[in-house]
Amino acid sequence: MVSNNILDEFKNCTQLQYNGQLILSSPKEHQWTFYYRLGRIVWAAGGTHPFRRWRRLMAQHCPQIDVDKIQLRKQDVATNYWDYRLLEVLYKKQKIQREQIHAIVENTLAELLFDLAQQTKFVAVKCDRNQGVILETPMSFTSADVSMKQMQDSWNVWTQAGLANVFPDLAPVIRRPEQLQALVSPPVYKNFVNLINGKLTLRELAAKMKQNVLPVSRSLLPYVLKGIIELVEVTDLPLVLTEPANNSISAQPKKAYAPLVACVDDSPQVCKMLEEIITSHGLRFIKIQDAVQALPILIQEKPDLIFLDLIMPVASGYEICTQLRRISTFANTPVIILTGNDGLLDRVRAKVVGSTDFLTKPVATDKVMSIVHKYLPITSSSTAKSKSHLEVFQQGIA
Repeated sequence: MVSNNILDEFKNCTQLQYNGQLILSSPKEHQWTFYYRLGRIVWAAGGTHPFRRWRRLMAQHCPQIDVDKIQLRKQDVATNYWDYRLLEVLYKKQKIQREQIHAIVENTLAELLFDLAQQTKFVAVKCDRNQGVILETPMSFTSADVSMKQMQDSWNVWTQAGLANVFPDLAPVIRRPEQLQALVSPPVYKNFVNLINGKLTLRELAAKMKQNVLPVSRSLLPYVLKGIIELVEVTDLPLVLTEPANNSISAQPKKAYAPLVACVDDSPQVCKMLEEIITSHGLRFIKIQDAVQALPILIQEKPDLIFLDLIMPVASGYEICTQLRRISTFANTPVIILTGNDGLLDRVRAKVVGSTDFLTKPVATDKVMSIVHKYLPITSSSTAKSKSHLEVFQQGIA
């Protein structure tokens, strides 16, 4: 469909708690994809230079990672969200921190929303929704309302600076060096010649100078208007791809993982007792004591079984269970309600919201492990869970 106001389309996705892709296309065939989970944007892709953007943001926010040393195959970057999956693997291998991921997500989203505003001027744009592709492990949740406000503000500032027709993905190149030399001091001229060579985009130039792209672009504008500097299009710079002869990633034996059990309970004592019971039987365990953070963390970690406290501040176990059952990943995940009250009403209501079973407090080893064995049969062959969706890039990230 065609929307005459892209802001309305983003607002609709938020109100509908949309899960899936929102794909926007301009009349000039530029395309942007925004990935939603529960009405919040978790990633964005597209634009003119996805690989240049990836290199630049990684260099800015994850300087410890040498992107060019990551070995990737052609199929590893075939999906529209290859960069998101790569962030996921780097995080799982403890190469980058969650704060670094959040910075990259925020900056990626800001850049693509700015480009969307510049290319469409907030008017007619083709919109498609696709619920066939849902990112299963969001690493950063972004408020669409806040992002829309930032998009409008950044575009207003950009246009007020006289840069409406200056695209940040264009690269400046000196066309009249003699005129430039006559206008600036020798040190400034030397810097101009070294940096403004038609190879670095305005965004890359700003990153190299450790400045925002706005003042850098504004400082070059007078020279652009005089024809001394020209802004030219440059191609993207794809990552280096390798084709190992007999070392295909897909052919590697998959690493086995013990099942992961999660406990959502605001009681430190309950979490500690469950952790001791679960880990002593060779299973992995994660505790979540803040009900507000429960959903994002569960989506990120994707546990095999969840113990969920019924009574918690802000969000109850009923509410969290209802939200979990709306997510395809957790459609069949065992959710065990923890409660101190073994009343019939609580049991009925727990079933209505989709819980799998009921466990009354205080927790005891025999009762806990009875539940675990019931829903996660512990055998050497059937319970080792392979995280195959994260192994696509494992060989290249040592």
